[in-house]
Amino acid sequence: MTTGQAEVNGFNYNYAIEGKEGAPWVTLSHALANNLSLWDDVADNLAGRFRILRFDHPGHGGTAAVPGPYSFDMLIENAIGLWDALGIDASHWVGLSIGGMMGYGLAARYPNRVISLTACDSRPDAPPDYADYFQYRIDTAREKGMEGLVEASIERWFTPASVAANPPALDKIRAMIRATDPVGHEGCCEALKKLSFGPVLGQITVPTLVLGGDLDKGAPADVLAATAAKIPGARHVVIPDAGHITAAENPEAFQQALDEFLNGL
Repeated sequence: MTTGQAEVNGFNYNYAIEGKEGAPWVTLSHALANNLSLWDDVADNLAGRFRILRFDHPGHGGTAAVPGPYSFDMLIENAIGLWDALGIDASHWVGLSIGGMMGYGLAARYPNRVISLTACDSRPDAPPDYADYFQYRIDTAREKGMEGLVEASIERWFTPASVAANPPALDKIRAMIRATDPVGHEGCCEALKKLSFGPVLGQITVPTLVLGGDLDKGAPADVLAATAAKIPGARHVVIPDAGHITAAENPEAFQQALDEFLNGL
């Protein structure tokens, strides 16, 4: 694995590159208040077939925060800038939550740069109650710090069965939340409050997989089914026994769905 920092539009993006030299690129983009280690197992599974880029959003993991608010336009242009800095002409995009939302915009605007899109647990629009949720996250982090969001996030992101069983994956996510810079978290929340990719879904022409947990509270299965139906040729897969962080809660089913999609291209 190669790790480093790349200066992109005033941000210093932390990244990791691994996998097969000369193989097609896959870019893995993590969820809010997570970091690139969310993808550890997925990267291991893909490394024999693909060249893999992982990176941290601003204020997450090893990428320093820059005061916000952020926008999806900014995050998308930064992703393109990171590819440019690393000499990546085109890549598959696999994103979870905010990472998948970025993927909708990337695929619509840069079809020559995106080989395929896998949008995981990623709704395309923010109705009022969804936007209110991110204002709640901003307010809570300002009042209590990121610790104030840890257990509430776990309960929202995972199924009741997983919360009760408390497997090691949940502690890994808890640690990621605690390590997130509130400034970067708030900047991303401001972008999420204005999420509005619904109007461009019909413009996406790259092969697309929309997947999500059967018990995802933030991106319910019916919303994702409707999303996939608006993207020409897109597939929709429901991951059983999973909430919002499907890659961590049901990694076997997640990996199977991703493999079937990528192998079928």
